[in-house]
Amino acid sequence: MQSVKSNYTWINGEMIATDNATVPFLTSGFHYGLAVFEGIRAYQTPNGLAVFRLREHMQRFDDSARIVGFRDLPKSVDEMMQAVCDTVRANGFGDCYIRPLLWLGEGGWSLTIDTGRALVAVTVWEQSVYVAKPADQGLKACVSSFTRHHPNAMMTKAKCSGNYANSILAKTDAQRSGFDEAILLDPEGYVAECTGANLFAVRNGRLVTPPADAILEGITRDTVVTLAKDLGIPAVESRLSRDHLYVVDEVFVCGTAAEVAGLTSIDGRQVGAGVPGPITRALREAYLSAVRGAHARSDGWLTVV
Repeated sequence: MQSVKSNYTWINGEMIATDNATVPFLTSGFHYGLAVFEGIRAYQTPNGLAVFRLREHMQRFDDSARIVGFRDLPKSVDEMMQAVCDTVRANGFGDCYIRPLLWLGEGGWSLTIDTGRALVAVTVWEQSVYVAKPADQGLKACVSSFTRHHPNAMMTKAKCSGNYANSILAKTDAQRSGFDEAILLDPEGYVAECTGANLFAVRNGRLVTPPADAILEGITRDTVVTLAKDLGIPAVESRLSRDHLYVVDEVFVCGTAAEVAGLTSIDGRQVGAGVPGPITRALREAYLSAVRGAHARSDGWLTVV
């Protein structure tokens, strides 16, 4: 059973012991899945512990809350950035995972946001949240029988807690069937994303990633595109059908938790040579260099706490 180690949580403006950072059972956001969150990481660098692309994450957090429909947010982007830094510092960890959360509380039982109030917290933990496998081994994936949300059924550009029931169903089903990860198709049958990560395919030296239509636009996805351009690797957005994935040279997923991880088989079909390919490895190396403060872009992407 996975457990997480967390010492302190910032909740509604107060830093308290994580064990005491609780919400009442009668909280509407808990009952109805009405919350938004972010997944962020801090890494040890030569200049100290630093949060990767903090402003971009907190801007998306703010955007998610507004997309879902919250009108009055308790904290600004800058205030949330400060809360993240304060919470990371208070916990005293090295590499760690950061979880800001905004939820509907103090009302909201009538199934409308406007009868409740937005509450907010930030916590930090050490435990990894992704499949713990060696990077050179790669992951086995399957195409899920569950469909990624239609953009007019759920707000796919918001990192909304309720959206993740879809991901949990797909990933649980995949892992019970012996796979590491599930690939979700969009309502039209094209590749969308994985359960908690964006997807890239590599064919003839070019990166291809599904368009933004039905996916969560990942900050790591944007990072990978930028790093690819730095390496002279073309990157395009284009629809991918399921059978495209069976004949490409490489496939990898990326996200804050996943970082950059190669897929070595999909639906029992070997991808490429059956190991993470050279472009996947190059981008993973560049990404890890960037988050560790050893890349030319690190200064613009890291916030030292």
